Amino acid sequence: MASTRPQLSSETANHYSTRMVAAFRYGSLSIACIGLIQAVVFALIGSWLVVVMELAVFVAGLAIYVLIRRGHLAFGVLAGQAALIVIAIVMGLLLDVPTSKAPRISHIYLLVVAALGYLNYQRAKSRTQLALIGLCLLSFIVLASEPLTSPFVEMPDVARTIGTWANAFMATAMLAACVHAMQAEFTRKDRYSGDLMAALWRSEFQLVYQPQVDISQRIIGAEALLRWNSPKRGSVSPVEFIPQAEKLGLMVAIGGWVLERGCYTLAEWGKTSHFQRLTLSINVSASQLLHEDFESFVRDTLVKTRADPQRLILELTESVLVTDIELVIAKLNTLREMGITIALDDFGTGYSSLSYLRRLPIQQIKIDRSFVQDAVNSSDSASLLKNIVLMSRDLGRTVLAEGVESMEQHNLLAQFGCIEFQGYLYGKPMALADFEQRSVKVEAKGLA
Repeated sequence: MASTRPQLSSETANHYSTRMVAAFRYGSLSIACIGLIQAVVFALIGSWLVVVMELAVFVAGLAIYVLIRRGHLAFGVLAGQAALIVIAIVMGLLLDVPTSKAPRISHIYLLVVAALGYLNYQRAKSRTQLALIGLCLLSFIVLASEPLTSPFVEMPDVARTIGTWANAFMATAMLAACVHAMQAEFTRKDRYSGDLMAALWRSEFQLVYQPQVDISQRIIGAEALLRWNSPKRGSVSPVEFIPQAEKLGLMVAIGGWVLERGCYTLAEWGKTSHFQRLTLSINVSASQLLHEDFESFVRDTLVKTRADPQRLILELTESVLVTDIELVIAKLNTLREMGITIALDDFGTGYSSLSYLRRLPIQQIKIDRSFVQDAVNSSDSASLLKNIVLMSRDLGRTVLAEGVESMEQHNLLAQFGCIEFQGYLYGKPMALADFEQRSVKVEAKGLA
């Protein structure tokens, strides 16, 4: 939803907390350091097969760290886990075999990998992640229960003894760190839940408004954008708190507040000649739309605020299309009967298809900024953008382009047939009073 989150990379959109990112980053560095140190030690002893395995551990840990630093956290975590599982199993079967003087110890690292996997699973439910966790635990049970031996490695008893104590200490310390990270993450979520709920009652949320203009850059409306100014946390980015609110099941309440405040604003505009013509776009999450009382809540809100439904636009992201499509269509038809305009936000980035567009009772399509940004410098992007505009118009939908930042982009979109625009070129999100003042000035300039 454009109103609750600025655009960002897909990886960042996965919404890892800062603590989780730090845990994965420092954990990968620790693994790399352990592998390098042990490779040096065993090189001095002359156990070259062990050195190769320890260098593999070093490379795996370093690769995870590099992937995380470059923003590929999700892939780095999964690929790193898979590599470390393979290394731990191979070491446990071929190198770290139990003797009368020293037990097998490397399999304890499988518990560390499983704990990291569980942290990642809490971020995003994944069958791949579950499979890796299960493989870790199963391998741990086998290696802990079976006294498997290997004829390939002969190691001095003193090296085995030192290695056993060192690995036991490091693996236990890393496992304790994982447990601490889990507890801290759960505590953070509990506090977040309480802070988000309190924010509603303490009026910590506010709406800002980004202008929407026509082809002559005359302001025709605005999109309401949610912001959170927390006394404890300061100004919290929507990128951080919206995903948490979704996970905690709070978006129905928060989204309800946004809709109510937006309707009050729309009602006030209806009392003034300068603003009577303006529309207001408000985002609706999939959880809101699918709530059983959503249509009743919207109807009651319109009655209570006396807002004109003809000036209200509800924006839906393409994520609603992966739910019960028949239910979605029925709900949207009910909203349309109230006179509300339905818009499909971030078009082209998700699950849209021509069949959906024909069936869904939507009147406006908002082209995602990613299509707009490259159109001026890329003929392929420009061609794709033109086709999107033409297709949307052929389907009888109005088209609004988001993320317009230059006159070149504006003119190109206008040439393709787009007649409504939104972006920094026309104004950044601003307080209500500033938006209204800007709207009056633009109107006066246009009349002059």
